[in-house]
Amino acid sequence: MDIKYNADVIVVGAGPSGVSAALSVAKEGKKVILVERASYPGSKNMYGGAVYTTALEEVFGDDFDKFKFERVINSHSWAFLNDEGSFELTTKNDTSRYAYAIKRFNLESQMIEIAKKYGVYYIPNTLVKNLIQKNNYVVGIKTEQEEYFAPVTILADGVNSLLAKELNLRNNYQSKDIILSVKEAIKLDKKTIEERFNLKEDCTNGVSKQYFGTDFGSLKQYKNLFMMTFLYTFKDTVMLGVGVNLADLSKNKLNINEILEETKKHPDIYPLIKDGETIEYSAHLIPEGGYKKIPKLTSNGVIITGDAAGFVNGVHFEGTNFALISGKLAGESALVALDNNNYSQNTLSIYNKKLEKSFILQDLYSYRNVIENLYSRSNSISVYYPKKIKEFFEIVTSANCISKSKQFREFFFSFFKDRKISELFKDVFMGLKCALDIFFGK
Repeated sequence: MDIKYNADVIVVGAGPSGVSAALSVAKEGKKVILVERASYPGSKNMYGGAVYTTALEEVFGDDFDKFKFERVINSHSWAFLNDEGSFELTTKNDTSRYAYAIKRFNLESQMIEIAKKYGVYYIPNTLVKNLIQKNNYVVGIKTEQEEYFAPVTILADGVNSLLAKELNLRNNYQSKDIILSVKEAIKLDKKTIEERFNLKEDCTNGVSKQYFGTDFGSLKQYKNLFMMTFLYTFKDTVMLGVGVNLADLSKNKLNINEILEETKKHPDIYPLIKDGETIEYSAHLIPEGGYKKIPKLTSNGVIITGDAAGFVNGVHFEGTNFALISGKLAGESALVALDNNNYSQNTLSIYNKKLEKSFILQDLYSYRNVIENLYSRSNSISVYYPKKIKEFFEIVTSANCISKSKQFREFFFSFFKDRKISELFKDVFMGLKCALDIFFGK
């Protein structure tokens, strides 16, 4: 068949990676079609609530000022939960401007409006059923209504990426490689949020909290459940969510909604959301396979980016910045192919080289074993050490007329009494291995 191209590049998926890719191409005067299956921006996507300004500014440049943020996120906390309370570490910097709270709908709506300003042709509410191939090249897409043709197609269609599977560029993820995350937007009046989180009226500070541990409530019975909980403050809402590995959910026959409800009752979390009204609920699958599960990223006429490529660092809750920058690099790689009128995998593989020079593959490589090791020691992280931390600080803060030296000796020897030495060595080895991997990464 003779091909009459509708565009220079087609992008499938209008999340951060897809819009970033489309914008990077359109800014160079090329014709771009951006196809999205959702009826409105952000309805098929979810994230905790913080977006990182460095990545946004790199992609959107002077248009960065058009984004309407709700709060600066400059207080970050990490807490280990137990039945009665928690042990928490917090870092605060009121001058920091690296992360902002912005609702996903507003973020993606504004991104798409900026992209349209540069000429991106946006087609929402459209499902791409198949890729069109000719002579072993992807040359377009087939939707439920019609066909579109372009010499380069960028796949930014999310964690399941049926189109990448159609090309045999990636396999199905195993359940252990995917997180199911659910989140509620809990409405509270602005003044209440400011009082509870000690925030300023001008929204120049905000809070993110990450919680670890399952040794509380009805979750105490699950000794090997690894769960991460997150909380972000917005102007008049608090975003609260949990993420659990699909394999853990299946193994323990757990419903993630019940986990979220139990988490909301925790004595550290309940006071922060008390009397709030849930106005939004969302769920999303997040790739967690990391570096070892990155698919083949290019083929003749096609590039894969964002969640479809598995670009997420689950340890640091980083996904949006990976999506934005990988999309930008995908767009730049498509431009190289257009300039050379060569759309082979060999030409498009410049994308891999760009990724290797970026923080994306460098971080994913450095953290390649971390998640796997965390899961292997889930009881230690979720139950045992939160309990020991609690015991330690009970000694530090108590005045019970018992010698502190005696209490600390008993606490130290309890490690060998309560737990097999082999298990302690495994914990230490895991911690050292993760630290060395990160320190000596790319």
